[in-house]
Amino acid sequence: MRAVVQRVTRSQVTVDDKVTGRIGPGLMVLIGVEKEDGDKDAEYIAKKIAGLRVFDDDEGVMNLNITDAGGEVLAVSQFTLLGDVRKGNRPSYFAAAAPEEADKLYRKVIDLLEARGINVEEGVFRAEMSVDITNDGPVTILLDSHKLF
Repeated sequence: MRAVVQRVTRSQVTVDDKVTGRIGPGLMVLIGVEKEDGDKDAEYIAKKIAGLRVFDDDEGVMNLNITDAGGEVLAVSQFTLLGDVRKGNRPSYFAAAAPEEADKLYRKVIDLLEARGINVEEGVFRAEMSVDITNDGPVTILLDSHKLF
C-alpha cells in the first residue's frame, strides 16, 4: 500500500460539482492499494499517518502529529499511485488491487484513523474527482507498507 501525505492548510474534494470532503489544517492523504496488500498494510499506513510528526510545536520544530496539532485528514483513493513507468511512458497498473479489495483496505485505513479519534473526510471511491490542495510548507511524505522507500 502506498500513500502520499501532504500537510495542508486546507483541502477539499469535489465530485460532480458537489464537495464530498473538506478539511482545514491537517493532512491530505492519497492512498493506493496493491494486489498483495492485506490488513497489515492498512494498519501500517494508518499508524504512520497518525504518528507522522510534521506539524510545528511552539518552537517551530516539526514535532507534533495530527492529533497533537488538532488537525483533520482528507483521504482519497488513488490507484494511479501504483502506476509503473519503468518500461515506456504509459503507466501500467498491473500491481493495483481489484476495486473491491482496494475499497475494503482503503476503508480499513479510514476506520483505523477514526478509531484514533481523528476526523476523516473523504473523496468518492472510483469517482472522477477534483482535489484542491493548499500544501503547507510544502511538506509531502511518501509512505509504502512494503518499505520500498
